Amino acid sequence: MKYSIAIHGGAGTIPRNSMSLEKERSYRDALEAALYAGSSILEKGGSALDAVMHAVKSLEDCPLFNAGKGAVFTHEGNHELDAAIMCGKRFMAGAVASLEGIANPVLVARKVMDESQHVLLAGRGALDFAIEKGFKQEEPAYFYQELRYRQWQEALASDKVVMDHQGDEKKFGTVGAVARDREGNLAAATSTGGMTNKRYGRIGDSPLIGCGTYANNATCAVSATGHGEYFIRSVVAYDISCLMEYRGLSLQQAAELVVKDKLVKHGGEGGIIAIGRDDLPVLVFNSEGMYRGCLTEGGAIGTGIYLDEA
Repeated sequence: MKYSIAIHGGAGTIPRNSMSLEKERSYRDALEAALYAGSSILEKGGSALDAVMHAVKSLEDCPLFNAGKGAVFTHEGNHELDAAIMCGKRFMAGAVASLEGIANPVLVARKVMDESQHVLLAGRGALDFAIEKGFKQEEPAYFYQELRYRQWQEALASDKVVMDHQGDEKKFGTVGAVARDREGNLAAATSTGGMTNKRYGRIGDSPLIGCGTYANNATCAVSATGHGEYFIRSVVAYDISCLMEYRGLSLQQAAELVVKDKLVKHGGEGGIIAIGRDDLPVLVFNSEGMYRGCLTEGGAIGTGIYLDEA
């Protein structure tokens, strides 16, 4: 069986007139680097689980994306990180929410899955677990980005919780990956810094299994990006899997129905990447664009940003 991998760096309105050629190249280079981080594992016969973890780690390390190093500021001026990972073969999952000071929350989520009795750890408990497992707590300066700081100041001034944005560019800042390895096993991982100026320990869909992240060898692996509250209410990732399992829809049909019909009816904007046992990656969104990329064994790396790209 051929391996395959897809990644996303967030969906949203991404006008061409606000994107310089240099900036666009930076985004595409980062997407290609993440695809390589995952596909190089699959090329060597590695697992889908390891592939999605390393692809997401690559995106967490890039300040262009709202995850890990590039995470947005909370109302209090902190960075609260969410991440999840799921193994379709073992039907196991791990997640962290409101985790502060850890560069790569997806790695902690993997530890939660493999080395704890739980699925989701949050806040101080998640940090205690991470430190216990040998992760270093970074200084706040590690996460400081001037753009993110300005976004936060604007949000504070308007007293609003806002998306990852710059001028007329509005993005749902999340990163994710899905993969199928040569043995046919599926996996998904998602990571995010959430919403600028978020308060009260707000948690989105990314670390919630079945909402923003899901993997089941019998159906598909899904990673979502969008306005998290809508994706939580619609249980988006699991809904796609259910439509395949119980209604016999193809992955493409299920994804299109959920993202372009059901979500839209409830006012939800965003998108998903998904992969099944026999399909090519499916990348579906109802926004004006989505940072995305995919690669299937024997093919060429493909990346996209705008709506009109294949």
